[in-house]
Amino acid sequence: MKTLQNRREFLKKTSAATLATLGMGAPLAGLLSSCETKIPATADAVILLFMAGGMAHTETFDPKKYTAFRKGMEAKEVLSTFPAIPTKLDGIQFSEGLENIASVLDKGTLIRSYQAADLGHILHTRHQYHFHTCYEPPQSVVVPHLGSWIAKEKGPLNSVIPPFINIGQRFTVGEGEELKAFHSAGFLGSNYGPFLIPDPSAGLDAVRPPVGMDYKRFESRNQLYNDLIAAGPMGEFGSEYQKESLKQSMEQAYILLNSPEAKAFDLSQEPKESYAKYNTGRFGLGCLLAKRLINQGARYITVTSEYEPFFGWDTHDNGHTRLKDMKKLIDSPIAQLIKDLDQSGKLERTLVIVASEFSRDMLMEGRPDLKVQDQVEVPDIINDLKNYGMHRHFTDGCSILMFGGGIKRGHVFGKTADERPCKTIENPIKIASIHQTIYHALGIPSDKNYEIEKRPFYTTPDGHGKVEFGLLAKS
Repeated sequence: MKTLQNRREFLKKTSAATLATLGMGAPLAGLLSSCETKIPATADAVILLFMAGGMAHTETFDPKKYTAFRKGMEAKEVLSTFPAIPTKLDGIQFSEGLENIASVLDKGTLIRSYQAADLGHILHTRHQYHFHTCYEPPQSVVVPHLGSWIAKEKGPLNSVIPPFINIGQRFTVGEGEELKAFHSAGFLGSNYGPFLIPDPSAGLDAVRPPVGMDYKRFESRNQLYNDLIAAGPMGEFGSEYQKESLKQSMEQAYILLNSPEAKAFDLSQEPKESYAKYNTGRFGLGCLLAKRLINQGARYITVTSEYEPFFGWDTHDNGHTRLKDMKKLIDSPIAQLIKDLDQSGKLERTLVIVASEFSRDMLMEGRPDLKVQDQVEVPDIINDLKNYGMHRHFTDGCSILMFGGGIKRGHVFGKTADERPCKTIENPIKIASIHQTIYHALGIPSDKNYEIEKRPFYTTPDGHGKVEFGLLAKS
């Protein structure tokens, strides 16, 4: 009995999505795809480096006037708690602590005008759902993740490597169920869902069977599959399409287990000098694993700093001191990833994105024209270092970095105000345009859709996402 349970856990982990998500929404008889416009691709692969928790733009890639901490200072004085530093681009500055990323800015585009959605009372997982799917929750069907759309439309670059890999997010901390809601392929089928690697330092464990599981017992695996669908939600609700999709994802896991490519997941194979440049923690090692997997033919990878309420970028207090630590975790690995991909020639066809669900401000919760309920008390007069930093959620001015895959080099897009509220004042861009620009780079057109519940379901809501050609090297 214990061996059967171990196998169940292994197959859940190596399946592209959990069985539970497949039972959500209406049963699907299959997928009917539309005819769509054909466009050339400038990218073959995508790496999303996601700063989960709300990365303040004024403390990272869009610094404003610096005000050092002093007891008795007024909260309204504080725009940035770090001094600005130069970047590779003349006249463009980053916040102190991001010197390495600043040194590679000439290889990509800095977006300073991303506006997050207005979703009412600001909740991280709702905004993360919106960022990763382009749809506002809740929805009547399980909406595919950005990575699942890419996996479905483009297929694997290497038939052995899962086309959608998610690195760094555990579902055993904080709002695990809410996070699972968008880590799904939804109606596209579980073989297009995320291959989950919570800890990159144990990446090989994600493709290694538990003790007692024989690689060659193919018939036993088929029987286990039948047991799972009979006992799980798919036995009652799943269509033949979804059942076949799950079976294919299991077959892919079986193939990967026996392949030479499995070594790409083992970071101990990396040269010591290279390993040291990435080894700042789980996020840094996730960037290293992403590089190794891109070299083996991965199609889409998310590496996240991980969302856990009140940790990481979720700075409801001690914003300044905690951001010092967060910058140490991300600065060297992100820059090294860009350098390594550029040196190997992979960057030209790999789109790398650094983003967060929204930004932060000392005083403003929401946006100037749509302020929402404050979730953090900020004293008017600051006497304690714990109150010095960006602790409220801000949605009207966020920064995103893009590199490679047909994106302009050495370019800055958009602008925010220099005084509070530091909102977008030039070239606003929203998530539908971000998604459609990514899809466009991969050759996926805006009119791509499937018939779900007798209506077309597009990559962006109603297919209205517009490509932002100002980000692309070639229009």
